[in-house]
Amino acid sequence: MRYFPQVAVLTAGLWSAVAGKPLPPTQDPWYDQPANIASYAPGQTIRSRQLPNQLSPFLPISVTVSVASVHQFLFRTTDSLGNPVAAVNTLIQPQNADPSKLLAYALYYDSSNPACEPSYTLQPGSDPAGLPGIVFANTTLSSDSAFLAASLNQGWWIVTTDYEGLNADFSAGIISGQATLDGVRGALIEGPKLGLSKDARYAMWGYSGGSIAVNYAAELQPTYAPELNFVGAAAGGNIANLSSALGRVNKGPYAGLAFGSISGLSKAYPNVSEWLDRALLPEKKAEFDALASSCLVGELTQGFLKDIYSFFVKGEASFEEDAPQTVMRLAGQMGIHGTPKMPMYIYKPVNDEISPGADTDELVDTYCQGGATVEYTRDLIGGHGSLWLTGSANAMGWIADRLNGKPVSHPGSCTKQDVLLSALNPDMITYFGEELWTFLKWTLGGILGPL
Repeated sequence: MRYFPQVAVLTAGLWSAVAGKPLPPTQDPWYDQPANIASYAPGQTIRSRQLPNQLSPFLPISVTVSVASVHQFLFRTTDSLGNPVAAVNTLIQPQNADPSKLLAYALYYDSSNPACEPSYTLQPGSDPAGLPGIVFANTTLSSDSAFLAASLNQGWWIVTTDYEGLNADFSAGIISGQATLDGVRGALIEGPKLGLSKDARYAMWGYSGGSIAVNYAAELQPTYAPELNFVGAAAGGNIANLSSALGRVNKGPYAGLAFGSISGLSKAYPNVSEWLDRALLPEKKAEFDALASSCLVGELTQGFLKDIYSFFVKGEASFEEDAPQTVMRLAGQMGIHGTPKMPMYIYKPVNDEISPGADTDELVDTYCQGGATVEYTRDLIGGHGSLWLTGSANAMGWIADRLNGKPVSHPGSCTKQDVLLSALNPDMITYFGEELWTFLKWTLGGILGPL
């Protein structure tokens, strides 16, 4: 970890303003963790900054996507081993914001490269090569920002956290959950200074990799942040069992995710790092590192149909060793860190190509046996990618009901529903139309917030 004097932070900020492009986190001293990190309370701000009131558009072209304000906070959280560490929050206020509503949106950035963290990629000019660069491995293009933008268009304040921490510990569930909770703590402290109500209702939402942050946060909240009172959490495309997910994606279209995941775990856990050093084939290390350091688009394009096991000395048997097995049970198995106390909406395709649907069935059963309140929707036809789109309106509508103060209909119990292609709830049709309209504004330029 680098430690720079305050003058370096100011100098870098001035250079970025003059150059018109933000500095990547590894080059920006604003991200540096202070030596006295242990003196800060979880969620406490270390330093803050206000950014231009714009977000990066869907495509890196010269259009303006405007909001009322964007603030970032370096804050203290806790890593997977219980150590105090820093992470970053981005707090976004839309135009005509409703000060009574806050959504913690967990973007699926799914990479062990810090340059792929939302606090950087949401900033205009962060994509390294502009529009032609979207075919490169390090493009920061993020489709998941679509629903973050749609949520802003509802008038909700948004806090989105770099929940993997400063080192990008991708797929490490404990730090992801704790950083998400501390991100909300920080937003509730700093937001009222900027216009958010001190009595705002708040909820969480995340899909795919974002479900790692949301599910672990929901499980850990009763013990790690018992003072927080979420009105609900929506999680879709859940990665409920990391070990089976790695086996599922291998040699498939999502195979590149395995490289970033293993790299992320090696950053979070020294025993996995030691295992990786000796288990990787020496002649394959450079290719492994290149795949693991890509942002999400690069992982998918460069890792397409790759065999992750072919990179290891013992092949698949390397993953049966103690270090990866122990850590995947601890950091990659949902349902073992506690029972969520907040109401949850979970939506999952039975035939998910990344994480088996049966794993989420088991997870929901575990939650329900513990007395959780869960509304579970199982898509019988759709896949991981299609449910991201078709399930979004129902998830957004469920979140809206919670933020509007509407109670769930079955507190302390669970409901399960099988659907075909996530049939749209008639009450949620409006949200689907608004999502499409917001996507156009996010792509072609416009103002985010209710008109």
